[in-house]
Order: sequence, then structure tokens, then C-alpha cells
Amino acid sequence: MIRCIAIDDEPLALIVLKELCKELEWLKLERTYTDTEEAARYIRQFPVDLIFLDIQMPEIDGLRFYKKYGQDIPVIFTTAFSQYAVEGFNVNAVDYLLKPIEKTRFLQAVNKAKEYIHYLHAAPQQEKNIFVRSNYALVKINMEDIQYIETLDDYLKIHTNTGKKPILTKMNLKNMATQLDESQFVRIHRSYIVNLKRIDAVRGKNVFLGPIELPIGHSFEAEFLSKYKP
Repeated sequence: MIRCIAIDDEPLALIVLKELCKELEWLKLERTYTDTEEAARYIRQFPVDLIFLDIQMPEIDGLRFYKKYGQDIPVIFTTAFSQYAVEGFNVNAVDYLLKPIEKTRFLQAVNKAKEYIHYLHAAPQQEKNIFVRSNYALVKINMEDIQYIETLDDYLKIHTNTGKKPILTKMNLKNMATQLDESQFVRIHRSYIVNLKRIDAVRGKNVFLGPIELPIGHSFEAEFLSKYKP
């Protein structure tokens, strides 16, 4: 069961959310608030898995409220203005809903939240997907699809075998490594992590993934050889 609250200065918007939430057995809307101070007190006292949060509110806008009180809680922003979507993703929103909220779009957002919350609570060895933020969206990637990951300054480029373009996300390799299955992925260079299952050959100081050739750094060679079993 996912426990959620909704915060909006418009009572009608809260009624709409309440009716939509009622249709899902796994989603429990425990409280609705038009007063942000009351909502903040509830968040401090009780566990919350998800917040529906209006961006434009008179006392404190939703973005500021979230940064102050709810940064560790997945959030779906609601707004009447699409230009706020980019700002919402800049504070790690799961998704945003444009008012008036359509049922189909609501279901897309809450199902994405459900998967993300499961990912946050799952043991690393049990989880087969990772979530990253790319182009102002939360993207789910199956670890089996990853070929290799390379670093580009403050960003990572995730190469997959899906035929799609590489996924660019703002993160470093060290943090990415903590999300991956360490029995399947290994860092071979200060610039690369590879999926051991995708390696076709190792020749000298180089790893081959199909036509792609990547170097093995000296300081990473011992760990790589201890994990690589051709």
C-alpha cells in the first residue's frame, strides 16, 4: 500500500484527486490539505510514501514547500501551467500533472511513482531496474540492457543494447556503481563501467563489446580480472 497526501489551495482539485485515488486499491490518500502548515506538521509526524503537490499556492509555492519539507519523499506536482514542469523535475519530481487532471495521465504518473517507490525500498540484489533523470524525466532502465556507462564531466552516458540513443544523466560513476548489481557490473577505467554479460572478448588491456573497444585502467585491472569469467 502506498500512503499519500495531497496539498492544493483549491478544494475542487483535492476532490478530483480523492476520487481518482479511490479507484486504486494500492494507493491510499490519507489526508488532503489546503493549508501548507498543517501539511508540514503531518509530514513531520507520520510516514508518507508520496505527495501530490500543487505548485502555485498563496502562502508558499509548491517548489519551495517541497525543498523545505519533503525532499526525501517522492512527489507528483500538479499545476495549471505546463512551464512549471521543468522546474518540477529540477527538484527530483517523479512526474507532473497538468490541470484539469485526466484519468489516463493520472494513472501513468502514479504507476511510475509505484515503480519508483518499489525501487527505492527494494534490496539492491533483488532489483533489476535503475531509475535516472534524463531530459527532465524519470527514466527506468533494465540493468540487463546496459552495455556500458561512460563519464562525461558531471554527466554519465548510459549505452544500452535497445537500439535507442544513449541516456544522459547528471551523476558520477561512483554513485552510479552503488545502484548496480556488483556481481554483474565492474569499473574497468576511471571513465567506464561495463556489464560483464556484454563482454565479447578481452585482448591485452582492452575490453570488446561487439565493435566497441574500451581500455582497462591499470588501477582497475585486478578487480576486473577477479570478476570476469569468460
